Amino acid sequence: MELKVTTYGVDDDGVATVRFNRPGRGNSWTSRMNQEYRWIMSEADRDPAVKVVLLTGAGKQFCVGADFKALDYYAECDKDYVATVRPDQYAQPGHGVRQEYDHELVWHWGLKKPVIAAINGACAGIAVAIAGFCDLRYGVAGAKLTTAAARLGLPAEYGLAWLLPRLMGVTHAADVLITGRIFSAEEAKDMGFLNAVFAPDEFEGRVAEIARSIARTVSPQAALTTKRQLYAELMERDVGACVEDSKRLIAELMRGDDYKEGVAALQERRPARFKGLQ
Repeated sequence: MELKVTTYGVDDDGVATVRFNRPGRGNSWTSRMNQEYRWIMSEADRDPAVKVVLLTGAGKQFCVGADFKALDYYAECDKDYVATVRPDQYAQPGHGVRQEYDHELVWHWGLKKPVIAAINGACAGIAVAIAGFCDLRYGVAGAKLTTAAARLGLPAEYGLAWLLPRLMGVTHAADVLITGRIFSAEEAKDMGFLNAVFAPDEFEGRVAEIARSIARTVSPQAALTTKRQLYAELMERDVGACVEDSKRLIAELMRGDDYKEGVAALQERRPARFKGLQ
């Protein structure tokens, strides 16, 4: 696919970097960007050389939400929004793992690789949901975030009313969803939405270091299995069943090459040389 509003590359460590690339428009979200992003993530998930995906924005913004031309379009016509949005015509990354994941943005949870959101600037509307469905989230100091929808006369979008209470608690989720106010990266970290906040002069390097560390030191099979556990167990009510399932998975992975390599590396005091997912 020809990439017009995104960029994609994979380095020697197995870190795939994806950028929303409309810097003159705040990297605002469009149907074309959705199409390209889904295609890229499908390619990255199939590529055994990719061990972790790093998502960020070109320039000094992450993504300011839906493009204003699209907002104007729906304000001035009587087209049905759901009928005009057809992601089933695009690539289907992460689909087929669980029925619950086969939906817009939730598909991130069905991916085989960890996804890191590097929020390098303004993050609004749908971009908050995109970041929320990533596995790890880091923000640059001073970045502004907002769910925005309530101030546009819209409901909480793309599953945020389900997701945010689980990430930051009902109190904080009600705050950012009902008020639609702007909040800082520092607030987002205190609420539990971000894993960490880094100063602008070190942000890119620190996040890249985290991505490289995962790519170099973490077993891809273990990362995949843990990711499957993490989100599947959000759906569970029986903690005992989760314990028993983890014991089954331990026995399964102990028969694998990554476990043998991990133990050998520990004994020999050297970095592990894990194989990529096949």
